[in-house]
Amino acid sequence: MLHISKIFAQEVLDSRGNPTTKANVILSDGTRASAIVPSGASTGKKEALELRDNDKNRFLGKGVLKACENIDLHISEALVGASPFDQGLIDLTLRDLDGTENYSKLGANATLAVSMAIARAAALSQNIPLYRYLGGANAVVLPVPMLNIINGGSHADNTVDFQEYMIMPLGFDSFAAALRASTEVYHHLKKILSEQGHITSIGDEGGFAPNLKNNTEPIEVILQAIEKAGYKPGSDIALALDVASSELVDEKGMYNLAGEGRKLSSTELVDYYVQMLEKYPIVSIEDGLSEDDWEGWKYLTQKLGAQIQLVGDDLFATNKKFLCQGIEQNAANAVLIKPNQIGTVTQTMQTVRLAQRNAYKCIMSHRSGESEDSFIADFALALNTGEIKTGSTARSERIAKYNRLLEIETEISNSEYLGTQLFKK
Repeated sequence: MLHISKIFAQEVLDSRGNPTTKANVILSDGTRASAIVPSGASTGKKEALELRDNDKNRFLGKGVLKACENIDLHISEALVGASPFDQGLIDLTLRDLDGTENYSKLGANATLAVSMAIARAAALSQNIPLYRYLGGANAVVLPVPMLNIINGGSHADNTVDFQEYMIMPLGFDSFAAALRASTEVYHHLKKILSEQGHITSIGDEGGFAPNLKNNTEPIEVILQAIEKAGYKPGSDIALALDVASSELVDEKGMYNLAGEGRKLSSTELVDYYVQMLEKYPIVSIEDGLSEDDWEGWKYLTQKLGAQIQLVGDDLFATNKKFLCQGIEQNAANAVLIKPNQIGTVTQTMQTVRLAQRNAYKCIMSHRSGESEDSFIADFALALNTGEIKTGSTARSERIAKYNRLLEIETEISNSEYLGTQLFKK
């Protein structure tokens, strides 16, 4: 019987030059596969633990040798000899081996690396794509990209409070056409910013990071770029925001918009969004309120839930428990899916299925510290998330995901791109 014959780890670098874990798996038929785990900058407190060495003499304390050792010793001992084809059992073994709620013993950066690498090895051994192995015949929907083209907040060293200003190419009939349009907008945006005297250096996710006077000026500049590229704002290309409000809230529960020199309550911030929606073609707001502001989230959802997509990232942390709470309280209507927030492939899939059963949209997502690993591109197809966040059309660790999706689109004869259908009521 085909089985796992070897598992070993490496300490490698992510896109910010910080260490991260890479798991390597060899099967008894000689199949080899690996996976690299990303790392976030603005991490919520509900996320699974990313195990770091805290040895100040190596990588400023950010080394992951302990996580690698956990893979080489404890995880390897538990899984060598097992079948690679029972992903649920593999991931349950990882959970039992760790024995904690948040992988604080082994580290989610150890468990997820192994979980992904085994899934990839199993697919390779059967000579089928990863998206088909995990998703079956229904894995045909190419996700609409949410491209972060202006960075702010903790993703950039500038005066913009909101973390991400994104474009969503909805008015197209293929992923390739949507990506082309988005790339054209991106290049026009660079030219416009340069002509206006702004710097065009880029942030962690490939978006530009100019110093702008408030939190709506980035929207105005993006709208100019969309029109310069020959597209119609709203119908061809819509806008989306990631406010990352957990980074803005103070100890009194007020939201500090430092770039604008004011503080707002939950209701005032929601009213601020209402005013923005009256003026701009925004179809999605992520983390509009902080991860602990459940009352505020309920109010936000009451006010805007029937109008736009309200995405919980820090609020849910890809965790079924927190998503159940959101469903019960009618907080948000979509969930961001980050596998490293929860720790295994199976747990990620369970959260997506729970969301889809309850009519919550799902957005597969990268992290700000990424790698060349394109696992989430296949994963988005496998789970029919219909949307993906993986940065702008710059930086190779972002492009790797887009290029993989382009490749997948050519492989699937009956592929679908939802486009304008994504937000149909």
